[in-house]
Amino acid sequence: MDYDYIIVGAGSAGCVLANRLSASGRLSVLLIEAGPADSNPWIHIPLGYGKLFTDKRVNWAYESEPEPYLNDRQIFTPRGKVLGGSSSINGLVYVRGQPEDFNQWNVPGWSYNELLPWFIRSENQSRGADSFHGVDGPLSVSDLPDKHELCDAFIDAAVANGISRNDDFNGACQEGAGYFQATLRNGRRDSTATAYLHPVKHRKNLQVLVNAHVRKVILKERRARGVQVLHKGKSVDYSGGRVILAAGSINSPALLQHSGVGQGNLLKGYGIPVQFDSPEVGLGLQDHYYVRTTWRCNKPITINDALKNPLRQVATAARWLFTRTGPLTVSAGYAAAFIRTRAHLRRPDAQLYFINFSASKPGAGLDPFPGFTGSVSQLQVESRGSVTIRSSDPLQAPAIRYNFLSTEADCRVMVDALKMQRSIMNTSPISQYVEAELAPGGAVQDDSEWLDYCRAVGGTVYHPTSTCRMGIDEASVVDEQLKVRGVEDLYVIDASVMPSVISGNTNAAVIAIAEKGAALLLAK
Repeated sequence: MDYDYIIVGAGSAGCVLANRLSASGRLSVLLIEAGPADSNPWIHIPLGYGKLFTDKRVNWAYESEPEPYLNDRQIFTPRGKVLGGSSSINGLVYVRGQPEDFNQWNVPGWSYNELLPWFIRSENQSRGADSFHGVDGPLSVSDLPDKHELCDAFIDAAVANGISRNDDFNGACQEGAGYFQATLRNGRRDSTATAYLHPVKHRKNLQVLVNAHVRKVILKERRARGVQVLHKGKSVDYSGGRVILAAGSINSPALLQHSGVGQGNLLKGYGIPVQFDSPEVGLGLQDHYYVRTTWRCNKPITINDALKNPLRQVATAARWLFTRTGPLTVSAGYAAAFIRTRAHLRRPDAQLYFINFSASKPGAGLDPFPGFTGSVSQLQVESRGSVTIRSSDPLQAPAIRYNFLSTEADCRVMVDALKMQRSIMNTSPISQYVEAELAPGGAVQDDSEWLDYCRAVGGTVYHPTSTCRMGIDEASVVDEQLKVRGVEDLYVIDASVMPSVISGNTNAAVIAIAEKGAALLLAK
């Protein structure tokens, strides 16, 4: 079949695009996803993200190259491989970023004020509509169903440390301490698949193809004509008027490279004909570095306690099934603080996460005792990495290089923020719940010891961006219309087009980018 639009990747951006581009009924749309349908029940239970962390049935489960500034450790990199993409396996946290992030991109049409209407259009905000929020959008954004005494104590301790209280990180100001909002609908995950795709899957002009791996974009005379897909063991070509890559910051640049768009010398080295030499494809990778501290709690009130034996697990599951409340509704962040690590700064440069459970490492299962976790990531990242193919085989994972902590400023922010996190934990009322600091423990005191700890235990917080940079200069991979430079009828619309990573969790911004991207395409 010949489609008006072929969308590669049914993730945070792809599901939005499929909904909006097929809405009129006049345009035929093919949405292709490498993974399966989102039928795994753990996808729809908010706390179920822990069960999906390494599940290769729904997760690309990439590993980075050995990281030179992290003691040559490889960094595990989960990415969604299922309808809904990473919005089906992420921690559900809804954060937009800071206005300065978008303004500093310096791309016409993409300032904060120009993107705000698309945030609003996407939202079905449980708190109601105002100048920052909408209620008519597909995506449910809501408060977590339950407050928790540990979270209240963390927020109060942050305020005691001079941090302001903030009830809406996505309103007039991000700075302060408060509760996260999450992509929840009645206690269930609201991915872009459940919000945007499933309600419209009956449309006759929309076809969804799952378990189909796109090998490359078919280019003829530097114009996209379709895609080559591996489906059920066979190679199949689909033709289309326009092709949109929405495969994310790891897979979109890799697909461009396999299609002949990228660094000429790299492509020639793997025998791939160069369709357009675009040296920045795959360069500029940015992500937030993330370091956890864990604490033993002196009261049996944590999620560790709620799930520590089969009887309590049954009770917790029943509570969720019948009331959609309780520990299973918790996102990957419960309470938070956006802080300035130095007083002279004009805006927050670090994000503190707080959650009422502890684990030895992500995806490893909960500790067998009461515990809670305080984590840190820097916001305005300087370190840059890359994503490059490592062979001509499109089924082979690309080489991911983060270069985390490669700049002095990134190191300083992480150390200062971790020290502030410890200060909060040692302040009443949260200090009243601390039996012991488990990690890093009292042996870590001075800045060099904190930095050693960062290098030894930290990793990605799963916000990769910027590998197909948008810009108005000729070196950028896509222009301000999100069209790939040098190739007609080929677009990239996902987190990879961000010129730099925003200050916070990226899912909300990707959805807004896709909303605006769909409108730009329809305007043509």
